[in-house]
Amino acid sequence: MGRAGQSLVRVAVVVRAGAAPLWWLGVLAAGIGFLIPGLTGRRVGGYAGAALFLVCAAVVVLVRRRRYTGWADAATRAGKFDFLQDRAVTVRNWRRAHRWWLLGAFLAAVACSFAVPIAVGLALAGAGAGLWLKAGWLGRREERDEALLWVRTDWAGEGRPVGAQVKGYRTTGLGAGDAVPGGARRRR
Repeated sequence: MGRAGQSLVRVAVVVRAGAAPLWWLGVLAAGIGFLIPGLTGRRVGGYAGAALFLVCAAVVVLVRRRRYTGWADAATRAGKFDFLQDRAVTVRNWRRAHRWWLLGAFLAAVACSFAVPIAVGLALAGAGAGLWLKAGWLGRREERDEALLWVRTDWAGEGRPVGAQVKGYRTTGLGAGDAVPGGARRRR
């Protein structure tokens, strides 16, 4: 009798999936905001945006860090019959599930430019930069432990690798899957 495996998704890829859309939508919104003088003016908006960029990046990097390390410390080895989801599929699924949130955040950032130009767009870009930094932090941990971190796709849902449904991580060797530690595309 055969044993069925689980479908697994890379934790770092899920974290990294939102980085590029948030970054580019934030930069675009900030650029549009630069064209709008706004109530406070471009100078105040630029300073506020720089501060929000740093704050948002730091918050995104630090939020739920203990949960990531806790699940990584308690991770078990992936089974022989587990199915590893491709990086492209993971990124596509995350972006499809969050496309309306991304569009709403972009439109809100552009609308806020009439009050404080540039600021909210840079905050959005800061969130994207924070996700890149968090994925990089996970990649350094994966390289240190020489084990890639995976979570079951049904537990991660639409992109929550430390959400309430997650009950544990699984690990594989560094050569598994089509993404390097940190979730970037593997060069061939």
